[in-house]
Amino acid sequence: MTDAPLVPGVVARPLRADARRNFESVLAAARDAFATNGPDASLEDIARRAGVGIATLYRNFSTRASLIEAVYFDEVDALCRAAEHLGELPPWEALIAWLRRFVNYATTKRALLDGLNRDSDMFRNAKYAMFEAGKPLLARAQASGDARADVEIADVLFLISGLLSVSYADDEQRERVLGLALDGIRPPRP
Repeated sequence: MTDAPLVPGVVARPLRADARRNFESVLAAARDAFATNGPDASLEDIARRAGVGIATLYRNFSTRASLIEAVYFDEVDALCRAAEHLGELPPWEALIAWLRRFVNYATTKRALLDGLNRDSDMFRNAKYAMFEAGKPLLARAQASGDARADVEIADVLFLISGLLSVSYADDEQRERVLGLALDGIRPPRP
């Protein structure tokens, strides 16, 4: 396993320990701020949350757009890496664990969409990387008979994405609806 990004476009981390720590702190603070306040979150607030000065933020991310892209592609990279680590789980459990991680990714993505160039090659590469990461998990679940043979990973991810575009009364309702969707991925009972 390498530390190199799995997704083209992911910003390489600094090598020095203190610089890497600052970089990671800014990414984490930005992820939280963008999730709460959208892509217009205050960069000064992000720097403050990260415990760094605004100059450190700009040294790592020269523009708001570069910070938004870094957060987005970091989330995609984490999602792809998560797929690699689920191979020891039973097939259905691995697929469900990854889809739950996808739900977390999609929540972050929704907060960042207005700040992303969705027509870029980097965005298309990220989508491709996610599909490729999920394919083996779905294939294992299909081979074990736990998932329908007539679905593709794109079908599953579009289904889950569609469910996440709705506002729910509470987390329990979202979980019920997600459960219904996951039941739909299962093969029909005889």
